[in-house]
Amino acid sequence: MFSANANSPERMQCMEVWGGNSPVARSFRTPGLKLWLHSRPYKGAESGGDVYYVSSCASGRITRFLLADVSGHGQKVAQMAAGLRDLMRQNINLIKQTRFVSEMNRQFVAHPQDGGFATALVCTYFAPSRTLQFCNAGHPMPLIYVARTSQWSLASERATVQRGSEFADAPLGVIEGGDYSLFSIQLSYGDMMLCVSDAYTEAVDSEGEQLGQNGLLRIVEQIDPSEPAEIIPKLIGRLTRTSSDNLASDDATALLFQCDGSKTTVQDNLLAPFRLLRPVRDKTVIHA
Repeated sequence: MFSANANSPERMQCMEVWGGNSPVARSFRTPGLKLWLHSRPYKGAESGGDVYYVSSCASGRITRFLLADVSGHGQKVAQMAAGLRDLMRQNINLIKQTRFVSEMNRQFVAHPQDGGFATALVCTYFAPSRTLQFCNAGHPMPLIYVARTSQWSLASERATVQRGSEFADAPLGVIEGGDYSLFSIQLSYGDMMLCVSDAYTEAVDSEGEQLGQNGLLRIVEQIDPSEPAEIIPKLIGRLTRTSSDNLASDDATALLFQCDGSKTTVQDNLLAPFRLLRPVRDKTVIHA
């Protein structure tokens, strides 16, 4: 497990998948990135419908994040979460992620008897080129901070996009054979991305109006970006002070990561071929 100490985050191991659907407040790092994750299931339960995973490839150069909001509860969510974890393991060394997201959709479509669907955000970071790709399956659009200009914006406004079909980017399980647009962003040192579940965008302001993505953006813009480890706690504090119901009526998850310029080690590069011969380390914990 990763350390919860934001000032000395633990390094994630190569060929490892970590995550689950339980309460968590942790910080860690992979080559090129520092990450902070906070997830709280509805009513303080030991598990929820928000599922989060992070993986690191055989050399550590590829980091992938998955944040999904799965419909339903209990055993159905656990089964879907296990399927998503298996796909993370199978695709751990692949840079391109559109096939992975399409496979996720097929997995949900294949279980119509459960009525299962999910919104999801999948991000893949390639450390040597500092390139971030993401696909959005009906999920709140992430926010991006550009250090050079000291400005936050919707990530879609900063990305180049390979558009899918007319019906692309639907939630998982809604459209059979659905495809997904690919957003690409070149990160610079100090740039950050904030990914949240819809409990954050469905929070209300002082007038009782739902924030939406733009309202959430306005609040994040008011938080000091110089201390990344404090951004999620301060965001939670501002929302809950505005209304005690904010973040309390649904599972609530936030993931923040920052480009820090760190690189893979020579040892990791040398050991990568040997790690490919071993099974992926499974550090996931899934509760029904």
